[in-house]
Amino acid sequence: MRKLVQISFLLLMTAWGAYAQNQVVSGRVTSSDDGSGLPGVSVSVKGSTQGTLTDATGTYRLNVGTNATIVFSFIGFTTTEESVNNRSTINVVLKTDVRNLNEVVVTGYGQQIKRDLTGNIAKVKAADIQDQPVTTFDQALQGKAAGVQINAGSGKLGQGIQVRVRGQSSVSASNQPLYVVDGTPVTTDNLSFNSAATNPLADINPQDIESVDILKDASAGAIYGARAANGVVLITTKKGKAGRTNITFGAQYGSSKPTRKLQFLNTEQYVNFYNKAAANSDRIEGLDPADPDSYSSYMKGFYETQGLGTYGTPQQVSTNWGDLAYQDAPYQQYDLNLNGGNEKTTFYMSGQILDQKGILLGNALKRYSGRLNLDHQVSSRLRVGINMGLTRTFNQRISADNQFDNPMQMVALPPMTPSIDPTTGLPVGTPPGDISIPTYYNPMINIGNAYFNTTVYRTLTNVFGQLQIAKGLSFRTEFGLDVLNQQEELYYNSKTQRNFGAPQGIGQNRYVRVENYTTNNFFTYNLLFGRSVLDLTAGMSYQQSQQKTNFTEGRDFPSDAYRQIISAARKTDGSSTQTDYRFLSYFARANYKFSDRYLVGLSARVDGSSRFGLNSRYGFFPAASAGWVLSEEDFLKNSTTISFLKLRASYGQTGNAEIQNFPQLGLFTGDASYGTLPGQRPSQLANPDLKWETTNQFDVGVDFGILNNRINGEIDYYNKQTSGLLLSVNVPGTTGFATQFRNVGSLENKGFEFVLNTENLTGAFRWTTNLNAATNTNKITNLQGQIIEGGINAMSRAVEGQPLGVFFTQEYAGVDPANGDALWYKNTKNADGSIDRSTTNVYGQAQRVVVGSPLPKWTAGMTNTFSYKGFTLSVLFNGVFGNKINFYGVGRYSSANGRYEDNQTVDQLAAWTPQNTNTNVPEARLYYNNGAQSSSRFILDGSFVRLRSATLSYNLPKALINRVKLTNVRLFVTGQNLLTFTNYTGWDPEVNADYIVSNIAQGYDFYTAPQARTITGGINIGF
Repeated sequence: MRKLVQISFLLLMTAWGAYAQNQVVSGRVTSSDDGSGLPGVSVSVKGSTQGTLTDATGTYRLNVGTNATIVFSFIGFTTTEESVNNRSTINVVLKTDVRNLNEVVVTGYGQQIKRDLTGNIAKVKAADIQDQPVTTFDQALQGKAAGVQINAGSGKLGQGIQVRVRGQSSVSASNQPLYVVDGTPVTTDNLSFNSAATNPLADINPQDIESVDILKDASAGAIYGARAANGVVLITTKKGKAGRTNITFGAQYGSSKPTRKLQFLNTEQYVNFYNKAAANSDRIEGLDPADPDSYSSYMKGFYETQGLGTYGTPQQVSTNWGDLAYQDAPYQQYDLNLNGGNEKTTFYMSGQILDQKGILLGNALKRYSGRLNLDHQVSSRLRVGINMGLTRTFNQRISADNQFDNPMQMVALPPMTPSIDPTTGLPVGTPPGDISIPTYYNPMINIGNAYFNTTVYRTLTNVFGQLQIAKGLSFRTEFGLDVLNQQEELYYNSKTQRNFGAPQGIGQNRYVRVENYTTNNFFTYNLLFGRSVLDLTAGMSYQQSQQKTNFTEGRDFPSDAYRQIISAARKTDGSSTQTDYRFLSYFARANYKFSDRYLVGLSARVDGSSRFGLNSRYGFFPAASAGWVLSEEDFLKNSTTISFLKLRASYGQTGNAEIQNFPQLGLFTGDASYGTLPGQRPSQLANPDLKWETTNQFDVGVDFGILNNRINGEIDYYNKQTSGLLLSVNVPGTTGFATQFRNVGSLENKGFEFVLNTENLTGAFRWTTNLNAATNTNKITNLQGQIIEGGINAMSRAVEGQPLGVFFTQEYAGVDPANGDALWYKNTKNADGSIDRSTTNVYGQAQRVVVGSPLPKWTAGMTNTFSYKGFTLSVLFNGVFGNKINFYGVGRYSSANGRYEDNQTVDQLAAWTPQNTNTNVPEARLYYNNGAQSSSRFILDGSFVRLRSATLSYNLPKALINRVKLTNVRLFVTGQNLLTFTNYTGWDPEVNADYIVSNIAQGYDFYTAPQARTITGGINIGF
């Protein structure tokens, strides 16, 4: 019996020892740079062949002995060893070993280090966008990524911003990239009920962003299939880190001013100019200037009605209406965040208050945002988490650029008209004063008497669970929710009647709710065998979005004290709509690495969309890429000059599905009522074969590092061929319809991208430079002979053989020195086929020709950072070159030689006279089109270089702040849009008039607000 007990005890101890030698250790390996998880790290037991790799989030799981030593190794990082010592959780932070190769890049459903990339992904870090005085993070990206052009359009707050990744890929579908926040594709559509687009990205707090990764080529973007043709922007929000709880508080204050103001005529100049213009018109028509019916007599009466005779002489009243369009624009922002946790649970919490006034009269934006990101290790196998952001954005908007109550249009008002009526003390033109003065509506009347407010409540939430199924194999499920509630309230009272034609007031209310659900479910498998590393991803995604809209309008309120539509005597309009779309997708990716030098990537996605026909419901989008790290080969491995060299190439296919919902269906509309009887009518012809636009993209590039990567960069060439353009084309009238949506035509984008990063000086004084530049050539290659026109006077075109949106109009030839007539080149064909380049003063004899493109040929950005003993100065310049801007919208009124009574820009003082014959400005003639017609005279060079931002900061010494129990104190001053170097004669070369902008109509300036020059000072305090 005793012997049996001894044997049993021995077996128990053996079993216990065997268990102890095979305990499970798990944890996460992160980068010392930004705390992000490192995928593909080799995790092995020292002295054995036992090992594994970290998954896409840097997590690993390994069976080891209690006294084992685990070795963590990764190219680009220093190798780290950790003794187990009975621990079940071991988290490791790997330190950088090689500059710029260790960056963790988000690839969509996973991560890679930059060294192993075979695609082209541009990464922008949190430090690059923090504390910038901008309302949306996309503004902070300007000039920071090669091949990514960002045009803010105007200086209005919360306004839609144009982002283009490697050019324009569509004529009628969206050219905006897909935005994905923490794995969830988010709503970015314009939801405004007027032509001035809003920017849903304004609901994301830039201070919460950890990184922005821009997928530019097909091999990087094909994992997002049908929506990746315009690039994909992956936004990762900040996460907590294990350790003590860190509290950071930030505050900044500042103000904004317009970057530039145009000079218009003062009263004396105005009177002299229009006296000449009127006299010139009298001369042409043979009228006596003293004749009551002459142009000269008309202008004298005009001066009097506009205030000159009533309010004083030219020296007494000279209103600078242009200055009155702007207001004091203070800026204040407060941020508070907490992050920390332990080995099992980490958290990040933040809150922000942003209060900013715009530079234009009546424009302001307030944002309150909060975020909670939690990550919990339930067990060695299961990790769960939630990323949740809540935002309230309140935008006091102003009218679209083409409306008379847009403050920018005040520049057209005659300067002899005072801004305040001395008899009433109210803005001139306000009842009970004479509402016909000034010439046009006075936007100052809107203050206190009108509003256009947009309130948005937004929640962006993503919950996930990740299960480690077996060694190297994990499963992740995500559910994302993006709910956007937007209410627009517009009200104009009786004092604004001249603007809206509503003597007793008008109110409009529009409510939009967008519910956007996404679920991602995918497996990842990491395998290390011999000198090979294999990383596999496969899964499915489903997205469903529903938009509901309600609108109502009321007119005639009992008094100006009533502003809600319930009080309106007449309910004059109302509607409700609903629209939905769905995507069902399956995706897979394989990355293979051999001997740390040979890289291969394969990916594919199958997308099904409710937007396309029954015969083309699903599309297949594959991509392949390869890379060769030459610096790992024996002939370069020991080079003292070349520290890194990689060749890569890729080819793949992506799609564009961003068009209106239901274009494939035969639709009916229920608006065909007759009398009191309801009725419906067919409104759209079905096309069951309608499918996505398809973009095939080839990319070849080289990544290099010199002198231990003190000099490193990238050079890329790409060629994007888009086919099956989604267009509404004419169909035979026998169908009963005029148009039908079809896949017609093709276009291309091709160009080069250059990135260069240098560490110019190291040591106590450090100087680094980051330079990027890109060229892009856009051309429509096939539209089946169609010509699609747009813009003011149809001056913009989509036509074969030309860039999208090319300007097409008469070519201005200057001024006839003999008589001051405007001249144009005929550009007609001679009998022998040559072009007649002679000039004519008869506008109708000149043919329209291509006179320029709104698309830039080059874009560039350069950041220089200097640091010394706690001081850091960062300076960013960016430039846009080779594009044209259409100033005709403003020019035909304010630079058109007195065509109407609008005030003129001061350059019109150079108009032709018998004494001034050497000029490019035709003779001023009141009510005559002497050069005021649409032509290349108003197509101006839009190239510019801008000092986009400059930040000077100082970190107080640790020895000082530790005395008061602080971890860091940073003081900073930041300037935005400080200097602009341009030949453009309008307000601002970074322009896109909001009432007309489309894929075809681009680069228009129509009294569009300039960008704001903002200077702020702030402090960040860490506890």
